[in-house]
Amino acid sequence: MKLNTPRWWYVRDSNHARLTRTVLKPLGWLWAGVTARRIARAAPVDPGCAVVSVGNLTVGGSGKTPVAREILRLLRATGVEAHGLSRGYGGRLEGPIRVDPAAHTADDVGDEPLMLAQGSPVWIARDRVAGARAAAAGGAQALVLDDGHQNPALKKTVSLIVVDGETRGDEWPFGDGSVFPSGPMREPLKAGLARADAVVIMLPTDVEAADPELLAVFADLPVFVARLTPEGPPLSGPQVGFAGIAKPWKVERSLKAAGCDLVDFVPFPDHAAYSAETMRFLTDRAAVYDAGLVTTEKDWVRLTPEQRADVTAWPVVARFEDEAAFTAFLTDRIQSAR
Repeated sequence: MKLNTPRWWYVRDSNHARLTRTVLKPLGWLWAGVTARRIARAAPVDPGCAVVSVGNLTVGGSGKTPVAREILRLLRATGVEAHGLSRGYGGRLEGPIRVDPAAHTADDVGDEPLMLAQGSPVWIARDRVAGARAAAAGGAQALVLDDGHQNPALKKTVSLIVVDGETRGDEWPFGDGSVFPSGPMREPLKAGLARADAVVIMLPTDVEAADPELLAVFADLPVFVARLTPEGPPLSGPQVGFAGIAKPWKVERSLKAAGCDLVDFVPFPDHAAYSAETMRFLTDRAAVYDAGLVTTEKDWVRLTPEQRADVTAWPVVARFEDEAAFTAFLTDRIQSAR
């Protein structure tokens, strides 16, 4: 059974859920040790094309998939034949296989690859090396590796870390620095940053600039700021929102910031499957308020065609504040690796 992301993971003060954190600490040490050993022992493979790794240091919720989609768009706009590569989490197919949005469902290939494939060629493969070779054979000049920072199988041309820039109140993207499950970190902060070439900070639309204290964490690494921007105006009329992502509260906050008349919001675990019973519950909830149902694009692709008829998707895209500088950084790295 999938569980909702603990909100206390992203609180910097370790006194929050102190007993739970303490009990889980040994498991975090074990997790960090296994990850470090796997990375140290790996012999990365060159797939014959550039590899742009888009990852994060925490267990989801940073915005890496929208960033990966934007990188695919930017590279393809410069003439680079860029393809996406994902593990296909949540899908039944092992791959390597190119995602076909007209034929595949989220149950086949996972929700995130299906989203990416709306605008660019995307491949899924449990075996990243096999997937990269299939994409290269399929004409890819560059691969955008979604969620690849802790996967050492491929030789990376550039490694990007995506970080949630929300620091208002008691929130901090790395919590108290503890490794999963006692905190949100996939590995210790210092170890993860040591393998990064640049950082992308995802800022909320209603925050003017990145927190100087957060910027200081990244020392001399290049930092680029991006924001999730709605592709359309807010929905009219009252709405009941729902989302099954790592940080569903961010969707609720973003909908309100966009001007949506959000009368209720229901959070679900990341990659949640929406059963007929769950959809009846949501439909009944909306009927109480005489409201519509709205969710993220990632959640919408997991719905059946029948379920989609009663739900509006709220698509958002990542856009860089200095798109030219970020594009130049990427293309320079790719060209120097040829």
